[in-house]
Amino acid sequence: MTEGSQGGPGRRGGRGGRGGRGGRGGQGARPQAVGEALRSYLAKSGLEKRLAQAQVIPDWPQLVGPQIAAVTEPESVTPDGTLFVRVATSAWMTELQLMAPQIMAAINAGRGAGRIEHVRWLLSH
Repeated sequence: MTEGSQGGPGRRGGRGGRGGRGGRGGQGARPQAVGEALRSYLAKSGLEKRLAQAQVIPDWPQLVGPQIAAVTEPESVTPDGTLFVRVATSAWMTELQLMAPQIMAAINAGRGAGRIEHVRWLLSH
């Protein structure tokens, strides 16, 4: 026998020493798509909710409309679901406080995980 044949040193059954199906995950484990694996990881780690909450920031102009988006800038979302938003003037801050129920409804429409619980309006410097 030659070294490269099935019986050569360090070889088992001609499969390169991987034993069985090759790769990790044990026998019978099916490969998982990267997106599926990432979704599973986010759900198990609790990050899925935080990611959904954070998505409000880039979606802000579409959620509140161009007029409000022009005078506001979302800053951050806390783990308890509080969204901090900078506002250009005190007059707009007062107006937005009065509109808070409608804004909250728009922000949370169709949102399962990652709901925003409160909005805190901050006056820009």
